[in-house]
Amino acid sequence: MKWVFWASVAVIAYTHLGYAAWLWLRSRWRFQPVKSGPCEPSVSIVMVVRNEAHVLESKLQNLLTLNYPAPQREIVLVSDGSTDGTNEILSEYAKNERVRVIVSQESRGKAAGLNDAIVASHGEIVVFTDARQPLEPEAVRLLAENFADPAVGCVSGELMLRNPGAGEAAKGLGLYWSIEKKIRELESASGSVVGASGALYAVRRELLVPLPPETILDDVYLPMQVVRQGARVVFEPRARAWDAPNLGTGREFARKVRTLSGNYQLVQLAPWLLSRANPIRFEFVCHKLLRLVVPFALAFALCASTFLPGTIYRVALVAQVAFYGLSLLAMARLKGPLARAADVAFTFVVLNTAAVVAFVNFVTGRRAVWIR
Repeated sequence: MKWVFWASVAVIAYTHLGYAAWLWLRSRWRFQPVKSGPCEPSVSIVMVVRNEAHVLESKLQNLLTLNYPAPQREIVLVSDGSTDGTNEILSEYAKNERVRVIVSQESRGKAAGLNDAIVASHGEIVVFTDARQPLEPEAVRLLAENFADPAVGCVSGELMLRNPGAGEAAKGLGLYWSIEKKIRELESASGSVVGASGALYAVRRELLVPLPPETILDDVYLPMQVVRQGARVVFEPRARAWDAPNLGTGREFARKVRTLSGNYQLVQLAPWLLSRANPIRFEFVCHKLLRLVVPFALAFALCASTFLPGTIYRVALVAQVAFYGLSLLAMARLKGPLARAADVAFTFVVLNTAAVVAFVNFVTGRRAVWIR
């Protein structure tokens, strides 16, 4: 029983602290800077939308006013079976010579829409973005600068939580995302990032491959294909998109389940990810797969500390119960340091609960659908 407890603690500690520490050390002895510089290749900004009429017009205005040479930029939009006013808005913007619109009357999923958009686009660099998150004016230009380095095949932008005027969120999900971004920075500094931010990333056209129609995580599948072909995936924190930190508990939870389900699906769609064909196999396992194991390690650690004798296990049990109890306080209207600590604990519990639901989906064969 002791080895169950300590093995579980080791998995939890390495996943959340050890991997980041290892990346930090690696970035010190194997720093690989990107040779970026002024670079303005032709770019195609592609976006798949479904029933996004409430945000679509503002996002299109955002894309049309980006600080990037107009002759070098096109926007390719795919409507995936939209039934609200999305198609009407797209038809108006299709009058602009820089905007191309593809309307699919049936909903085939985001991956199928992206495949259509890629085929219809002409840019040397394909920029992927989503409808909800506005981009900062310099975002595409800053992404493009990294392609001055011929070793770079994909560049991920940075997703900021909250709106540009208020600054980034500092508690709960915001703190989790800050840690995630730090890991991406360290991966990029000494090699390649495992995946990209779906809100904003760019890929060299010649390195793109068709997405399997059922793909959930295009922002991991395509970057990993870039790495497989010998190019780097790097993180550009200056190229920023903005998003609300919380869209409602139910919707946020569904989105997390879908993302974690996508990690299981990746191994099914691309088993080479766990073979030597993947140059960053170790990073992929540490960054993506170990997080799927953590909720089970948490359960084993709790059970083992319940039954093991000894002061250290009693302290561990009390600490775990106190932590989970703290997470429940997030539902109360508290303020101050206790509220922030409770929000962090609650976010941790929700993320691991979502991982359990993703595992159930994987075992039962339940498919996670694309939610806008």
